[in-house]
Amino acid sequence: MADADAGGGPSKELLAFAGYLYNPAKSGLRAREGVLNGRRVQYFKGKSALNALTKAEDGAKAPRCESREEALDWVQELLDFQLIVRCDKDAQAARLLRINPLQNFDEEAYYAWIYEGSQLTVILGGIGVVAVVLAGVMFPLWPAVLRNGTWYLSMVALGLLGLLFAIAIVRLIMYIISVVVCPQGFWLFPNLFEDVGVLESFVPLYAWEAPKDAKKPAAAVAAGAAAGATEPAAPSGESKKDD
Repeated sequence: MADADAGGGPSKELLAFAGYLYNPAKSGLRAREGVLNGRRVQYFKGKSALNALTKAEDGAKAPRCESREEALDWVQELLDFQLIVRCDKDAQAARLLRINPLQNFDEEAYYAWIYEGSQLTVILGGIGVVAVVLAGVMFPLWPAVLRNGTWYLSMVALGLLGLLFAIAIVRLIMYIISVVVCPQGFWLFPNLFEDVGVLESFVPLYAWEAPKDAKKPAAAVAAGAAAGATEPAAPSGESKKDD
């Protein structure tokens, strides 16, 4: 078992185990989402953590434990350094978690992550935001070439946005007119606001709205056909009535 670092915090080896378990793509540990003390957290079952630590193959670039007892010791270390915390599900709301006063390991218990993974992405994102803000504040000090280029780009962006609004208004007017004049509605760029790619938004160029009769669910048609197929056949000839 790895000792704590000089500052009394978790060792690098323990953090490697925590990072491995925290990443489901590497460990396969399925974490669920819950709420602990008003904060969204990821939690998992103790047995799943042991399985993830003992399943790694030899030679794999991942922390691996030779036995479940060794894996249990590592998970207990995560508890001792408060990288995870044992919690219980609320009886009324399954997603609501409560901290268990007994912070020991049990395979059938649930554990919430306090560890938030590597902070490198957060740090880089913060630096990027500060850089963008400073660049905007120092805009008057930019070289004339950059300022002119930024102005032209902003004009192009505004022009594209205005063109999009104009197309939306024109297609709406055309649709209203077509509904009044024709039984079917006419849509210019029918996929303009659909969840598709940029190029697919302008394909096809136009389309007619399907008539209301054609919008009947196929299931209803199939049910009618099935009902007709199961209906008993009429007799070939009527029975003669007795005189």
